[in-house]
Amino acid sequence: MQASLPDCDAQLISTPPASACILESRHLDAPLGRLGPLEVRLARNATEVAAAQEVRYRVFYDELGARYPGLEAQERRDADRFDAVCDHLLVFDNSRPGPDHRRIVGTYRLLRQEIASGTCGFYSQDEFDLAALVARHAHLRFLELGRSCVLPEYRSRGTISVLWQGIWNYVTHHRIDVMTGCASFPGSDPMVHAQALSYLAYNCRADLEWDACAVAGRSHPMNLIPPGDVDARSALYAMPPLIKAYLRIGAKVGDGCVIDHQFDTVDVFIIMPVKAIAARYISFYSGDGVSFAA
Repeated sequence: MQASLPDCDAQLISTPPASACILESRHLDAPLGRLGPLEVRLARNATEVAAAQEVRYRVFYDELGARYPGLEAQERRDADRFDAVCDHLLVFDNSRPGPDHRRIVGTYRLLRQEIASGTCGFYSQDEFDLAALVARHAHLRFLELGRSCVLPEYRSRGTISVLWQGIWNYVTHHRIDVMTGCASFPGSDPMVHAQALSYLAYNCRADLEWDACAVAGRSHPMNLIPPGDVDARSALYAMPPLIKAYLRIGAKVGDGCVIDHQFDTVDVFIIMPVKAIAARYISFYSGDGVSFAA
């Protein structure tokens, strides 16, 4: 998940800035969705970005075992150069005590194409040939989704629903045409996930128009067992919930997977043209099927 891209104006982890995207998207600082005590909106200031980084650290480092012997460990925050230019979508539990930044229970990082082009590029381009995909669709607007995480006690359908409410309202506001990003399997051995990866390779691959390949030198095959040996039920059961959620709304996957040794994951590339998202999900996440009332 760590991108080796040209340096941008790096910001100290100890004093994260209000990103350019936060300032540009200030008109989106109202709630983008609600479900019971849960509320989703963009981060409004550096304090909220720092709190989101703390949530990411708890999930990626404390829980899932990511490794990085640097300032992240001292500050107990997962942070990189992209945080300064991304929008940070946050889920708050308003039933928790304390100030807003202490109520954050989930987060997603959003990077629009026009911001990526003028700053650090896309995070996932270190692992997948996103540039070729974007070039084939130069008339469309891309959004990269990343750093998705939710605290363990909030991993429920309600939290996922409110997060996707926020994403959909953001996508609609910015007239996004395509959503992309990496999604991860735990551990660094693709064979552990042979059933699930092979199912994706045989059943969920993007067509040539939308395909994106893992970069040369990092690509590992996904078709690890013959098609006749893939048990769909077992494969789907073993698949991470986020990947299953992407597939349910109509996402496809790119060609090959990549091992991320820092985060100890096997990454696949997700491609979601907005026009391909099933109508029932558009209706649901646009608010017709989810109550915005607290």
